[in-house]
Amino acid sequence: MESLIFYTGVIGNVISVLMFLSPVGTFWRIIKHRSTEDFESLPYVCTLLNSSLWTYYGIIKPGAYLVATVNGFGIVVEIIYVSLFLVYAPVKTRNKTAILAGILDVGVLAAAILATRLALHGEVRIDAIGFMCAGLNIIMYGSPLAAMKTVVTTKSVEYMPFFLSFFFFLNGGIWTFYAILTRDYFLGVPNGAGFFLGIAQLVLYAIYKNAKPSINVSNRLEEGSEQESLISSSNYSN
Repeated sequence: MESLIFYTGVIGNVISVLMFLSPVGTFWRIIKHRSTEDFESLPYVCTLLNSSLWTYYGIIKPGAYLVATVNGFGIVVEIIYVSLFLVYAPVKTRNKTAILAGILDVGVLAAAILATRLALHGEVRIDAIGFMCAGLNIIMYGSPLAAMKTVVTTKSVEYMPFFLSFFFFLNGGIWTFYAILTRDYFLGVPNGAGFFLGIAQLVLYAIYKNAKPSINVSNRLEEGSEQESLISSSNYSN
């Protein structure tokens, strides 16, 4: 049983790393276009807080080092993603991202660590952090709901990255299995919810991937192509 738990955890780590890296294509596009376009920063801000708390949970809970290591990696990756929003987002989105990051990733995290370190001890501290992690994990999986609404409204999957939804699905499934093996309900409940949310996103992707986008989206994509053409022409003229 111990070997099964270990190898399931390792597989979970690999899938989680792939999940953290799945938006790389999106952020390469952001860097290339020097704009975040209609992409939302909330999923990345929430994931940064979530990874930070799970790292803390993995550190204070005996035998949960596999949880801590992968989420430590997630912290580094999510900081890069949020930083790119602060650099390339329009002023309104940039300010919104800065406020959210300040409140959630600094304020809430610091308050959670200080409160549990000073006021709680032993299993009570672990349970308290576990409850917070579980709640935030559900928020992390649910945060792409805004993107799902955009997909339904515009009939386009342009702003809902497939690989992010796919790895949410895989990640939720493997960590739910790991939680069952270790009887860790704090891992099991939110990741079970994430598993089903991942399925919902994939179903939505399958429905709208070949659908004709609305006029507004088509115009926006055409404008993007024209701008890229102008940029290329400008480069050739230099």
